[in-house]
Amino acid sequence: MNIQVILFSVFAIGAVASAIATISSRNPVASAMSLVAHFFMLAGLYLTLEAQFVAAVQVLVYAGAIMVLVVFVILLLNLGKEQQLAERGSVIRLTLGSFTAGLFALVIILALVASPTGLNHLAMNAVDIGTTEAIGQSLFTQYLFPFESVSLLLLAALIGAVILAKRSMKEGA
Repeated sequence: MNIQVILFSVFAIGAVASAIATISSRNPVASAMSLVAHFFMLAGLYLTLEAQFVAAVQVLVYAGAIMVLVVFVILLLNLGKEQQLAERGSVIRLTLGSFTAGLFALVIILALVASPTGLNHLAMNAVDIGTTEAIGQSLFTQYLFPFESVSLLLLAALIGAVILAKRSMKEGA
């Protein structure tokens, strides 16, 4: 076993553990912090797969910017009152949880008994495609219109969020 396989295994186990911690935590802030840990584990997985740009974007965009927005939403919505968030219908939760656990176990068993495809190498030009220069060249030539469209959509969402936050502050005051 080489170090890349060992690191991949460690990051994969960490990603699964942090994902489970994200969905099982009752405290929204603890759940958000577990999600940040999950994003860092995914960045580590990307690094072991030699996708440095994707790993950097994962940390900067998701673990940085998106999680700041999630924490602000948690604070704005005042989700600290756990009694109001408690779900009813424990039989339904138990049934859905058992079904999900069984489905997860089935996927794990199928992954263990499946035969490998033999495709365990990268394409010859994979290093050239994944560089920052190649991604920037493609993004600002071939995909310029979708890139600018997404930036305008995000700007509109940001303006809408500010307007909604100001409106709720005026109503609450």
